[in-house]
Amino acid sequence: MQSPRVYTGRDVYPFLHIGSYNQPTYGLMLALAVMTAVFVLDRALKRAHLTADAVGMVAFAAVSGVVGSKLWYLILDSPGDFRVQGWSALWQRDGFSWFGALFFGIGALVLQGRRAKIGGLRTLDLASPAAAIGQGIGRIGCFLSGDGCYGIAIKPVHLFGITFHPWGMAFPHGVVPVFVPVYPTPLYETTLYWTIGAWLWWRLGKPHATGAIMGQYLVLAGTARFLVEFIRRNPKVLWGLTNEQLTCAGAVVVGVALLWWAARRPALKLGKVSKPVAKPA
Repeated sequence: MQSPRVYTGRDVYPFLHIGSYNQPTYGLMLALAVMTAVFVLDRALKRAHLTADAVGMVAFAAVSGVVGSKLWYLILDSPGDFRVQGWSALWQRDGFSWFGALFFGIGALVLQGRRAKIGGLRTLDLASPAAAIGQGIGRIGCFLSGDGCYGIAIKPVHLFGITFHPWGMAFPHGVVPVFVPVYPTPLYETTLYWTIGAWLWWRLGKPHATGAIMGQYLVLAGTARFLVEFIRRNPKVLWGLTNEQLTCAGAVVVGVALLWWAARRPALKLGKVSKPVAKPA
């Protein structure tokens, strides 16, 4: 029996060393994700003939998402960290929740959209491709830093009498080291989110009712993360599912309901808006 193909993780760089300065690669990729999201949202606004501050929208959503991601992780995913470490757990480089970022980011975008007189749900539609593409870039940061968002240990897969050896990777030099080959789930999520982002961008340019793009985002992103969770290291909490999977299931249900609601509304005329956007004071 052949051993699985394994990479040792020597190409993983938690920090870039520039003289005496150490730049965390996760933070670098997070900044790139925010800049990319700004660009994609700005293009979406221009394509819809809307004038709004994409930089301000994404910046506010990004800060809210980071705060929400950490709070969600400490409250729901790993409350033991907070009991042991206290408030210092808030400043750890690892320990973030995708759904915490999602919900807090959504709330921030809704507020920004209403303030810009675009409408909260319409803003979420416009921001959905940017969110998916930005998430994919953020997962590259998880991979480069080796922050612990890995999969379970690689095991041979037996199917129809054939044994497969999935590709695996160890992360001995990561922020959270692991010395056995595991599924590199951040790479899987990057591929999935970029594919979802490309699909949503294409659909955004086609006639659609308000809420339809956001509904698709919730269904597609929630399903993608739900499936990836089967090979991630997160603990099972209910019915053999992780906390993230239960939250994903809820997101998919909300997405399906949103699609059902949008299907009963008239499609927007591309390039038209119901009311002009107010100029900033």
